[in-house]
Amino acid sequence: MRLFAALLPPEDVLAQLGAVVDELQVLPGADGLRWTSRRGWHFTLAFYGEVDEDVVPELSAGLARTARRTEPFGLTVRGGGQFGDGRALWAGVEGDVSALRQLAEHCEEAAVAGEHRRYRAHLTVARSREATDVRPYLDRLDDFAGRPWTVDELVLVRSNLPRSGVSGEQPRYEAVGRWGFGVGG
Repeated sequence: MRLFAALLPPEDVLAQLGAVVDELQVLPGADGLRWTSRRGWHFTLAFYGEVDEDVVPELSAGLARTARRTEPFGLTVRGGGQFGDGRALWAGVEGDVSALRQLAEHCEEAAVAGEHRRYRAHLTVARSREATDVRPYLDRLDDFAGRPWTVDELVLVRSNLPRSGVSGEQPRYEAVGRWGFGVGG
């Protein structure tokens, strides 16, 4: 199964971002981007890739330990950026970013194996198969700041990739495990 560790912002925070993304989707050229499903918006902490079913209990135990050792911290969805010459458009974060990076490092360490990448906190809102000028979208995202929220839960997510071949079909995500932060979590 294809797994990753993530933070899931509260619904009202995602709704605030969604209102801005609605505005982006009517800008000229927006139909050339593949906009991600809001039901799947998240901040990936660590991507594990394909993981054998028998590894999941050990990975879950490591993530549970990580969550118990992590104190809640504050974040705000803020601004945006791009990867790969506009191939990915994303919303960023501000707040206790050092706690976020540390949490991402611990989630990476919980993996027995997987893909290890330099961590950059982001929530992908659109993708493109080719280089795209996303400056008009970034200009709008630069002014965006959602309400602050307290991060207090770590989620192990299974990514079910599209199999139908239908253009525009989105991955489906399901929580495999959830762990609250702190000693009581």
